[in-house]
Amino acid sequence: MRLATIRTATGNRAVRVDGDTATETGDADVRALLEHTDWRDRAAAAAGPAHQVADLDYAPLVPSPEKIICVGLNYRDHVLEMGNELPEYPTVFAKYAPALVGAHDDVVLPAVSDNVDWEAELTVVIGSSVRHATPETAKAAIAGYTVMNDVSVRDWQNRTKQFLQGKTFEHSTPLGPWLVTSDEVPEGGLPISTTLDGETVQSSSTAELVFGPVDLVVYLSTILTLNPGDVIATGTPGGVGHARKPPRYLTDGAVLVTTVEGVGELRNTCRAEKR
Repeated sequence: MRLATIRTATGNRAVRVDGDTATETGDADVRALLEHTDWRDRAAAAAGPAHQVADLDYAPLVPSPEKIICVGLNYRDHVLEMGNELPEYPTVFAKYAPALVGAHDDVVLPAVSDNVDWEAELTVVIGSSVRHATPETAKAAIAGYTVMNDVSVRDWQNRTKQFLQGKTFEHSTPLGPWLVTSDEVPEGGLPISTTLDGETVQSSSTAELVFGPVDLVVYLSTILTLNPGDVIATGTPGGVGHARKPPRYLTDGAVLVTTVEGVGELRNTCRAEKR
């Protein structure tokens, strides 16, 4: 199944997406749907108002996750381009919900920086609570996958050794367009890419991940309970603008397309912040 959160005249609604049609499930958003232990059956049986997919206004897939956990330096090619050694443990940081935007919303480039970068990411969405996971229980806890671009404000990110301040600027991080349930996602590496104004700037495979989705759920659930609707961004491959010589960054009006084959595509226009 594919599940999405859309904006309607009466507020956000969770929908099941089938071909050209999206059917409301009766839930306010995908997180609310996943909080039902029978969410798969509930989504499969959805018979609410229907919408044409071509007309959908996508909200962030999970508008208000309890947790947005991000993993840095997790693709072999990206680790090497940044001049680092492969990590022994995941590099973990966080975002907050105000950073999120929908799959076709504008990405806001903050007025305080000209060093805003792109980062395509395969993203895990948790479907059931899990703590101290084994590989088996970790896999079972994953509802499915979506796409994020972890747009990063590099000069603020590098002010200190802690990444967070460069990673959670408001209205900077597209998430969506939908969740593809785990059973629909092929095993093995998935092509992942970013194009900027039609030029491919990132092109890799999730086979390059140092720590895969199941590894990350095992590791993170050792620290705290992961709950339905929690989001885990698994890291970005090589090709980021900051590592180029000279560096290259996002500019007002640039069109950013982020794709994970078999999962989904984000298409966002970058807009300079208006104070």
